[in-house]
Amino acid sequence: MSNKKSRIIRLTLSYLAILAMVAIVVYPLLWVIGSSFNPGQSLSGSKMFPENPTFKHYAFLFDTEKSNYLLWYWNSMKISVITMVLTVISVSFTAYAFSRYRFYGRKNGLLTFLILQMIPNFAALIAIFVLAIRTGLIDTHLGLILVYVGGQIPMNTYLMKGYLDTIPRELDESAKMDGAGHMRIFFQIVMPLAKPIIAVVALFSFIAPLGDFILARILLRDDQKFTLAVGLYELVAKQFGNEFTKFAAGAVLVAIPIAILFLMFQKYFVSGLTAGGTKG
Repeated sequence: MSNKKSRIIRLTLSYLAILAMVAIVVYPLLWVIGSSFNPGQSLSGSKMFPENPTFKHYAFLFDTEKSNYLLWYWNSMKISVITMVLTVISVSFTAYAFSRYRFYGRKNGLLTFLILQMIPNFAALIAIFVLAIRTGLIDTHLGLILVYVGGQIPMNTYLMKGYLDTIPRELDESAKMDGAGHMRIFFQIVMPLAKPIIAVVALFSFIAPLGDFILARILLRDDQKFTLAVGLYELVAKQFGNEFTKFAAGAVLVAIPIAILFLMFQKYFVSGLTAGGTKG
């Protein structure tokens, strides 16, 4: 009987903890969504469930004569997609090299990546800004993409290497006996088995540019080249802080591509993250 009671208590505490975590996540989300439908401009009078919901804030954002929101959205999607593709390609080759080959400086390289992933990008803002000016990449999307890709490589390489270490080397050896070269083994054997971790890296590298404000604000000058984070901030700042309901509407729309990508890759995430953290 005592075992049954202790089991009930554990389950009750577990469900209470889950409900608390859900409330912490969902409550602010509902407020943002509710605010985006409030007819006013300020959040002071906003309600989670507005009495007279309106779509005028969304209509304002989609009106190209009044707002550059669609242009900012396109800029962010372009930067995020290109960053995702380049990151997946570069990380795949780098992680494969560290996982499958033994070469001089391998351990030091892994240690360097481990240290670099602990340093945030904004810690090198001055160096990044000076480098962008000297290379002529200031106020360009290319410069921003290169910074994002470079910042994504250390952490994701370490993550993917851990996953590739779990793929048996016997598969490589069998393929070599059949006459397969290094590139064929990489593309036809290892990468198909690494789909879960590729999906994880793709999602992480796609989300990072969408949520970044500091780097984009430092490197971009022309409002036609702004990303969503910078554009929405400027929308609020230029209106003396009274456009927060439009800001909420814009923030809601940012979550749509992330949710779509997450649903597309959902089946890969658990195995990709767990296997990638088992070996170093």
